[in-house]
Amino acid sequence: MKRVWMALLCLALLAVPAEATVKWVDFDLSCEAMERALSLEEQSREQDNPQSWIQILALAATQCGGNPTPADVTAACRSLTAGKSPKEILGGKDGYYQYYLEAYTAVLGGLAGNYAVKIDGEWKPAWGIKAFSPIAAGYWYAHSDDFGASRSYGFRRRHLGHDMMGSLGTPIIAVESGTVEALGWNQYGGWRIGIRSDDRKRYYYYAHLRKDTPYAPGLKEGDRVEAGQVIGFMGRTGYSHTENINNIETVHLHFGIQLIFEEWQKECNSEIWIDAYQIARLLERHRSSVIYDAETETWERIYEFRDLDAAPLPD
Repeated sequence: MKRVWMALLCLALLAVPAEATVKWVDFDLSCEAMERALSLEEQSREQDNPQSWIQILALAATQCGGNPTPADVTAACRSLTAGKSPKEILGGKDGYYQYYLEAYTAVLGGLAGNYAVKIDGEWKPAWGIKAFSPIAAGYWYAHSDDFGASRSYGFRRRHLGHDMMGSLGTPIIAVESGTVEALGWNQYGGWRIGIRSDDRKRYYYYAHLRKDTPYAPGLKEGDRVEAGQVIGFMGRTGYSHTENINNIETVHLHFGIQLIFEEWQKECNSEIWIDAYQIARLLERHRSSVIYDAETETWERIYEFRDLDAAPLPD
């Protein structure tokens, strides 16, 4: 009987999902700190000892206990440029550094890198921000840091996204390249889209899209989308079990970012949603220029874009 009990216990333990390396991320990096780290990596790429902007931010956060200033970021980069490893700089106590490095890599890993833009028929390679604002270029919007604000529809809860107010029909842009994992109606988000990044660490959630025509023509679940591509249009749908209802008072995009370190975290009682406000600020100056083609009834990018970290330029 004892052997049977032990066998059942072992089977039960095997059925329990493994603990995730990171269970929660309180993301509070400022736009200014991220911009400073990006600038420092860009400068260092021309030197013998190039530095990663994410590693710089992780070290700065470790040294100051989170939320580093631009000055903290510069000091951390100076330490790394001197040739010492983070472990040496921290006197061997680099546990928090490893946490920040994993957390920041999950949040920021797809936002900067090598890319190229085609201008006047010629590809122009560059390094820098390669992700895009969720709002197309040329369209106004207003926003503030509203993550964690109270919501009461259905049940009292915290707001786990970032609201960007704008005009009805404003083109909504894929921030990163990835795969459409969710498309359709949700009583809270109305017409919504969920896109998983290529490294599968980030799940981008775009909600309250336009009534009747919420999505870019032909978009469907399972499709691959490219960073900067039009995926839908701003509206105010949601807060209803019935599809295609405008029960949201103000036209806006609910923009959310969920982190997924282990696959079981995708849908559970301890999902990791982060405050996307500072990221939205970071991407404000990198907006996709698009135009509507009445003949084909599609939205096209004005400048062709390629992510060179994902694939080389065509011959």
